[in-house]
Amino acid sequence: MTNIPIKIIVLAGYGLNCEEETALAFNIAGGQAEIVHINDFIDRPNLINKYQILAIPGGFSYGDDLGSGKAYANKLNNHLKSRLNEFASKDKLIMGICNGFQILTNLGLLPGVLTFNDNNRYTCRWVDVVSRVALDTKSPWLRGVKSLSLPIAHGEGKFTADDETLKSIQSKKMIGAVYYTGEMCEYQNLKSNPNGSLLDIAMMTSADGKILGTMPHPERAMFFTQLPNWPLIKEQLIRAGKPLPKYGQGLRIFRNAVEYFK
Repeated sequence: MTNIPIKIIVLAGYGLNCEEETALAFNIAGGQAEIVHINDFIDRPNLINKYQILAIPGGFSYGDDLGSGKAYANKLNNHLKSRLNEFASKDKLIMGICNGFQILTNLGLLPGVLTFNDNNRYTCRWVDVVSRVALDTKSPWLRGVKSLSLPIAHGEGKFTADDETLKSIQSKKMIGAVYYTGEMCEYQNLKSNPNGSLLDIAMMTSADGKILGTMPHPERAMFFTQLPNWPLIKEQLIRAGKPLPKYGQGLRIFRNAVEYFK
């Protein structure tokens, strides 16, 4: 196992607002995350060469005025397209969370489109997802992950694509995880698919598994006490004489990424 630090660049600026939590998750997972404003990245494009992982966190870049993730993706495309494509072609990892997922689709690094929720509302709640790739692909991000309970917070999280793209996604096993009725849905009496995503898609990977787009926020589920039902679970564990966990399920994704390079 290498002792070389695993470095992560977490982009920031113009409305992305989850960079601190995303960086913290990677640091807890054993990496060394650095938050870099997109303008600093543009000024020093060679900066990306020292990182193994690129993360685009959630938020509302440019207020989503042109549509979720479009303006930020345009800025990246206009200034850093070749750098990003080169990074993606190497043995590196890329992650986009919520607005970051929307940015990745607008960049063309992931297929499809993320559009308005079926309820036409900004939706903030917890969801359950079950992995579709853990057992039959080599995706580093979701290795060994069977199911997760994570929060969402978006108004444009519905994944859609034409029939040909959907068939390609399925044949290449690029569906990372789908919404299903699990513990959180039952606890809160909510339906599984919160936005109407086709094929119930909650997470998407590239064909080689190294790029991950996720609408649920794993960085908001890295601690046990972030669960909405943690007081109930706490009492159940205490009465059973079992220890209380410190970390939550979302941290697994970040640990998988860091451990890939170790």
